Amino acid sequence: MNSIEVKNLTKKFGNFTSVDNVSFEVYRGEIFGFLGANGAGKSTTIKMLCGILEPTSGDATVGGFSIKTQSEQVKRNIGYMSQKFSLYNDLTIEENINFFGGVYGLEGENLSNRKKWVLKIANLEGKEKLLTGSLPTGIKQRLALGTAVIHSPNIVFLDEPTGGVDPIERRNFWDLINTLSSEGTTVFVTTHYLDEAEFCNRILLINAGKIIAGGSPKELKENYIKTIILEIECGKTIDALTILEDSNFFGSATIFGNYIHVKLKENDTEENAKDFIVKTLSESKINTSRIDKISPTLEDVFITLLEKKD
Repeated sequence: MNSIEVKNLTKKFGNFTSVDNVSFEVYRGEIFGFLGANGAGKSTTIKMLCGILEPTSGDATVGGFSIKTQSEQVKRNIGYMSQKFSLYNDLTIEENINFFGGVYGLEGENLSNRKKWVLKIANLEGKEKLLTGSLPTGIKQRLALGTAVIHSPNIVFLDEPTGGVDPIERRNFWDLINTLSSEGTTVFVTTHYLDEAEFCNRILLINAGKIIAGGSPKELKENYIKTIILEIECGKTIDALTILEDSNFFGSATIFGNYIHVKLKENDTEENAKDFIVKTLSESKINTSRIDKISPTLEDVFITLLEKKD
């Protein structure tokens, strides 16, 4: 039996369709990534699956319970961490843990043991009396995750859990997610950080409320990127991007940090493309310091899929 089974799930707000007839399943114990840009329908889907928002049509079972007819059982048997902090900033760390433990029915020795676990994974042992609002963002997010799973649920939903968190704390947070998964917890995570999706076992990409692709990170790259991708390091990056886009030589050209990624057309060769880039940019007095063939990223996949849709 799957942890989550979604069938033809739809959510409309008036004339606007936020989630459009989506169907998928999530396996037990996997880290399942639900990816898309802001406004793609990720948070609406997760709120329906958590029994917070009623679907317009369709249904889903979460841990064996229907989100339409058994939403209270769904809520009691999952963990949920929203993209906004779910903690109370004016309470101490210990008070927050006690509150959420009580919400989930923990008491006595059970609550005491789980409280020790939350403090350990959040690296807050001995700091129970600190006000939660005084914590750095990354530590606060780990504490929020700890309180979300204090009752040891089999399924946990994480909605944009690393928003505003620095890269080091993001990696620490994902180490914690991997630990939960290794212990048998199903982790359903939404994110718009496509680099984080590399840590997921499987991924669904959603755009404008519709599923546009799914699979493991490796499968997505192999199935949707069939041409060579070059990474360019050069001066005047924005000007260079405009020049390369206007040339119509490439399948696409996009900014990736301080670099430019160009996707070659199907019959183009790496050598010809490199010669063209150097020549074209030098004509505009832009120096090219490096051009390398690279492995595709999930962002390359997402851009490719959106281009096909357009």
